[in-house]
Amino acid sequence: NDCADEDLVKSVYYYTGRLLHSGKHIDIILKLLWYSDANDESKKFWTEISMLSSIKHKNLVSLIGFCEDEDGKKIIYKKEANESLEKYLSDKTLKWMQRLKICVGIAKAMSYIHYDGGRDFSVIHCNIRSSEIFLDDEWEPKLSGFELSLKNTAARRLRLLLTRDIVKNAYMDPKYNKTGGVTHKSDVYSFGVVLLEVLCGMSAIDEDEDKDKHKDDQLGEGLLSKLA
Repeated sequence: NDCADEDLVKSVYYYTGRLLHSGKHIDIILKLLWYSDANDESKKFWTEISMLSSIKHKNLVSLIGFCEDEDGKKIIYKKEANESLEKYLSDKTLKWMQRLKICVGIAKAMSYIHYDGGRDFSVIHCNIRSSEIFLDDEWEPKLSGFELSLKNTAARRLRLLLTRDIVKNAYMDPKYNKTGGVTHKSDVYSFGVVLLEVLCGMSAIDEDEDKDKHKDDQLGEGLLSKLA
């Protein structure tokens, strides 16, 4: 479906708007992919579409459609009422039971993508972070951000997969720096960082890149203060 510019409201990395879908108007998020390397852009675009078309779970974002034109490559999701988890990390109105529900939901999504008995392949997400977790009107989490994901056969799901696409940040398994590869345990590490964020009420990423290296220590101190 074509999306007219006047129907969209620009946000930081996404566009939001309304779209006629299956006979009714729904709120959507339009994700615009743009990379300086056209091949890299195309790879990430089709990776995300392929993943979301082949895996379905209540804790994964719902793919509505996609399009490619002179303005770039666009992926359309259903917009969730409460936006991303990142927005609520330090929000004291987000109760502990809601935080627990969010964490359990993401754990279920990870369990599903890593291995599901009815599927012959496994998925390593490679991009789990609070900004890629969206929340519906009942605080049910929806995992997104599959443009870096890797697929492997179910029989080889524990094997190391080599990749150069991972962005090194506070969520990334430190072993990636040594091996250049990831396993499902890399996602578990990233999820652990998200758990710390939820518990401590602060993000692992600082907008000031010079401060990023101090964030792990701050999260650790925040955790100790919560347990004290």
